[in-house]
Amino acid sequence: MNNKYIGYIMAFTTIFVWGTTYAITKNLLNYFSPLEALFLRFLIAYLFLMVIKPTFNFKFNFQEEKLFLFLGLTGGMLYFLVENLALKYTSASNVGLIVSSIPIFSSIIAHFTTEDEKFDTNLLLGFALAITGIFIILYNGNKVLKLNPIGDILAVVCSIIWAVYSNLLRKVDKSYSGIILVRKTFFYGLIFMLPVLYFFKVKIHFEYLLNKDVSFSIFYLALVASSICFIMWSKAINIIGIIKTTNFIYLIPLVAMISSMIILDEKITPLMVVGGLLILGGVLINDKKISFQKIFRSKAPTTP
Repeated sequence: MNNKYIGYIMAFTTIFVWGTTYAITKNLLNYFSPLEALFLRFLIAYLFLMVIKPTFNFKFNFQEEKLFLFLGLTGGMLYFLVENLALKYTSASNVGLIVSSIPIFSSIIAHFTTEDEKFDTNLLLGFALAITGIFIILYNGNKVLKLNPIGDILAVVCSIIWAVYSNLLRKVDKSYSGIILVRKTFFYGLIFMLPVLYFFKVKIHFEYLLNKDVSFSIFYLALVASSICFIMWSKAINIIGIIKTTNFIYLIPLVAMISSMIILDEKITPLMVVGGLLILGGVLINDKKISFQKIFRSKAPTTP
């Protein structure tokens, strides 16, 4: 098979898996607390990555380790913990829709932290559309589906945390392999979780793993979604390029909604669809897939 098609298959498979994680995690929270589920997911994923690439660099660099410390805190512990908490209070579909606004928040943070990415018309218009979409989803969850609005608000916080992580990720030395990078991030994420587990006296119910449905969900999240998919995503970027690969991310809200309907029997309302489309539109405009300046400046087509 042509390498290009293998790259597309890897990218699509990764996005499909990531889109289903919201429903599977929400189902898993019937057995574990949000922190419990997160710790087990990270522990299994870290051990798996350590087995497949047992490479260590024992030369300590304070600045480098400090960066990974913050990567572990944001993209490791806080993002997934807040996501799990959000799933506890709102629908998996809502979380999947709201976190698709991450590129917008990433661009806003980049404006204040970098010199080469500043506000422009596309970013401001994209942000306005995405925020409108988020408010529609919040209204839909609270008034129509009678969901706790705190869940949707946590999903917004979740998006901002990942946006911070994404901007920190730019500072990582490009010589790091993808597997080592995520393994170190998971390691520091686990380090941050340990005192929280102790302080809140969280007991890890390993016995629940004897339930085949629970064990399937945990290992699916840890091995497939957190480990194998990360490797496939890196491979896809190498084969078809970062732009074509990241374009598949726009499918996540659709996969999240469909998987939530099938796994959790969640209802999809017209307001959710409208809110999701506004967020997607805002992200596309921000990424300059759509340029309103070009649309408004273009001449009307002439008839043949």
